[in-house]
Amino acid sequence: MTTDPSRWLIVVTGPTAVGKTSVSIEIAKHFSTEIISADSRQFFKEISIGTARPSVEELRTVHHHFIGHLSIADRYNVSGFEMDALKLLELLFQHHRVIVMTGGSGLYINAVCHGIDELPDPDPALRELLRELLKTQGIIPLQEKLCELDPVYYKQVDQDNPIRLIRAIEVSVMTGLPYSSFRKNKPKPRSFKTVKIGLTRDRPELFERINSRVDQMMMNGLLEEARNVYPFRHVNALNTVGYKELFAFFDGLMTLEEAIEKIRTNTRRFARRQLTWFDKDKDIRWFHPDEYQKIINYINSAINVTNNIIP
Repeated sequence: MTTDPSRWLIVVTGPTAVGKTSVSIEIAKHFSTEIISADSRQFFKEISIGTARPSVEELRTVHHHFIGHLSIADRYNVSGFEMDALKLLELLFQHHRVIVMTGGSGLYINAVCHGIDELPDPDPALRELLRELLKTQGIIPLQEKLCELDPVYYKQVDQDNPIRLIRAIEVSVMTGLPYSSFRKNKPKPRSFKTVKIGLTRDRPELFERINSRVDQMMMNGLLEEARNVYPFRHVNALNTVGYKELFAFFDGLMTLEEAIEKIRTNTRRFARRQLTWFDKDKDIRWFHPDEYQKIINYINSAINVTNNIIP
């Protein structure tokens, strides 16, 4: 595949609540283009409040893709997103030289920009066995098993994420090779070039925005939204901050006040993990969200507007 120097994907990323939506919309308006969402929880139509989906007005301002197009009951993964996003980009590049992609899901962004390594399909029986182990004994046996099979990846993975643990274990068991041996990090060819913009704020400012957002979500009806999807609480799409804490409240395991405080705490932890992930990507250029003109100037310089690559 040959890279077309006139095709540019502008990636806008950063931790939750940093302000990605508004900046992405302004960039898209500047280039008269469209936005691809790489937020893996905004894909699901039943959970709009707890995933901070762009407002109706924001969605009207710029055409967004991959928002609310799936049901929480649908099976979807990063490989499917990679294929779907690349197909869409080929269509969008027929009408736009610049496309904006935004989100805080680093794995999904990386899949579109660089590709993911080829991995064997899961063994349903093995996966069910590991899920049953998680259900009956908790996450510690999974952590111990991965540490035994692949100590390299064990040190890299989010050890509190059972989905990642199970996938790494099943690949290691099925192939007899450590999961980390498949993570070659060799970029796949793409038909476009990429500019990565990272948005950041001082930790106190970011954490205050997170706390305020949680309060606003509760005012907007997050409790009722969580109650509506509570019967489906075991699906993977709902294994996320904001819902699992309220499910614990519904189960009588904590008070509502405790659940809300837990959402704040877990969201702050999630933001820290996102920042750790993005810090590894040296292609990201970081800005405060208020530095809009600096962001536009940097993008213009990167895509070489002065040489008329972008008409």
